[in-house]
Amino acid sequence: MKENKYDNESFFKQYGQMPRSVIGLKGAGEWHELQKMLPDFQDKRVLDLGCGFGWHCRYAVEQGAIRVVGIDLSEKMLNKAKEINASPLIEYTCMAIEDFSYKPNSFDEVISSLAFHYLESFDKVCSKVHQCLTVGGSFVFSVEHPIFTAQGNQDWHLDKQGKRLHWPVDNYFSQGSRATSFLGERVIKYHKTLTTYINDLIRNGFEITAIVEPEPEKMMLEKVSGMQDELRRPMFLIISAVKK
Repeated sequence: MKENKYDNESFFKQYGQMPRSVIGLKGAGEWHELQKMLPDFQDKRVLDLGCGFGWHCRYAVEQGAIRVVGIDLSEKMLNKAKEINASPLIEYTCMAIEDFSYKPNSFDEVISSLAFHYLESFDKVCSKVHQCLTVGGSFVFSVEHPIFTAQGNQDWHLDKQGKRLHWPVDNYFSQGSRATSFLGERVIKYHKTLTTYINDLIRNGFEITAIVEPEPEKMMLEKVSGMQDELRRPMFLIISAVKK
């Protein structure tokens, strides 16, 4: 995540207009499933990796967390988080996810939303999370689904009339960087297989408790134009695990 597009003025402005930026968690298409998988935050110390505008940090505090640390590489993101989601119980730190390091038993829960597909190594993240978590602590995160990231350009295959024919999946087992376009900017993401996400967790001492490929909420399917196409391929993957 050391490629920081979010401090680019035009990119940040466009990101700030997305529903998940404007209205928070209810504007995120995967929130209705992610919320179910989050642990009990009452009296817990929480680390949010790639916290962005701080919506998940705020939610943890509202659910009873006694300390929340949110880290993000973007100063613009953190400045906005301090503006709209400030709390004396939240500490926002400007740092790349690859660089975080905390002492053993520093946190009871670790969460992350749509950040790890920007990182080359998920294995290293798992190792660091395992180190800073208490035994029995939860690690819950969402990423772009491997089916969504495999091809790289992350767009539908269209016919001559612009009708969506299918979602291309290619080079699935060739893990590594993918160049795609997001909000008008060239962005580098890292494709990982489902096997990699699962085995990296197991290898680093986690027990997987749930895996969800969230479908859009019924309300979104009925009211948002084009949302029915989101049932044709998974966009997100959510995994919860605990430190054994």
